[in-house]
Amino acid sequence: MSDTAQRSAGTLGPAGGQPAARTGFGSFLRRGGAAFLQQREASVFVIAALLFVYFGFISSAHSHFLSKLNLDNISQATAPTAIIAIGEVLLLVCGEIDLSVGFVWGLSPFLMYFFITDYHIPVILAIVLAVACGLIIGWINGVITVRLKVPSFITTLGTSFALYGFLLTIAQAQAKNLPPESIALGHWFGTFAWSEIIWCVALVALFHVILTRTRWGLHTIAVGGNLLGSSEAGIKVGRVKIGNFMITSTLGAIAGILEAFRNSTIDPSAGQYQVMFYAVAAAVIGGTAMAGGSGTVLGAFLGMLVLAILQDGFNLLGISSNPFLIILGISILVAMVANSYLTRLRRAGKT
Repeated sequence: MSDTAQRSAGTLGPAGGQPAARTGFGSFLRRGGAAFLQQREASVFVIAALLFVYFGFISSAHSHFLSKLNLDNISQATAPTAIIAIGEVLLLVCGEIDLSVGFVWGLSPFLMYFFITDYHIPVILAIVLAVACGLIIGWINGVITVRLKVPSFITTLGTSFALYGFLLTIAQAQAKNLPPESIALGHWFGTFAWSEIIWCVALVALFHVILTRTRWGLHTIAVGGNLLGSSEAGIKVGRVKIGNFMITSTLGAIAGILEAFRNSTIDPSAGQYQVMFYAVAAAVIGGTAMAGGSGTVLGAFLGMLVLAILQDGFNLLGISSNPFLIILGISILVAMVANSYLTRLRRAGKT
């Protein structure tokens, strides 16, 4: 049989010497690569992977970046802030922001502490009540923002000061040890090295599905993308925004309790604005638009992982804390530029 006949029969590729299966596999790889680059999280995933490989390689002679202990440290630096980044993604997508979530982080373990020690409430119920208080704080933020038409930046700035003042008052500005009754549950709530990252991954998976596959997520995106059009389409805009404020504060309470169990102490200076800004930075690096209308929970998790790897890697290399923030800021800007560039390419249909 001639080459032409064999190609007609499908046994040879178009060049006459290569099997068609190889061409098909190459096409599969190209399609897979193109599909990967179309994902909003692709750029930040590549950055995280490159940083992981880079620090793993250059730190081998000086430290142990890939050791189990150091990987524990990275997971613990990533998980709690990534949890509140989930809520910030939902709020940013629908056109709002929460500055107070870091203070909910600090307040919730103190509420748990007083529920246990002063009111003798069982530990599990005390945790549930503390998280419920976080939900109520989110509801207050949402109602003031939506019903009273106060910008969320101002609303949550005000509640930040109020929460911090209340926290310092009830705690008398002093740290507390975890109640002895709660120690037995610590393995599930932060004492175990990987417990926080397990909570984080579970919550990221849940809210990734909620944002991308449920009516609530679609309504959240619609509200941020076109507020007037969403209202005219019958979407209850106020309910969506208030609900996302409640979710964010609830996640802040969960993250604060997890951190308290991990540290075995409850510190009134924990959380505050730093974790909130890191969470927002992670969300934006991960591909969430500050103007609303688009965002990704998975990208926020990867964005926080980038920040955690950077911080841990620089610490292992002995870089002073003074220039560290400069390097971190530049790294964030580089990540944002890369993300914006790939977004433009995707819109232009080049990837």
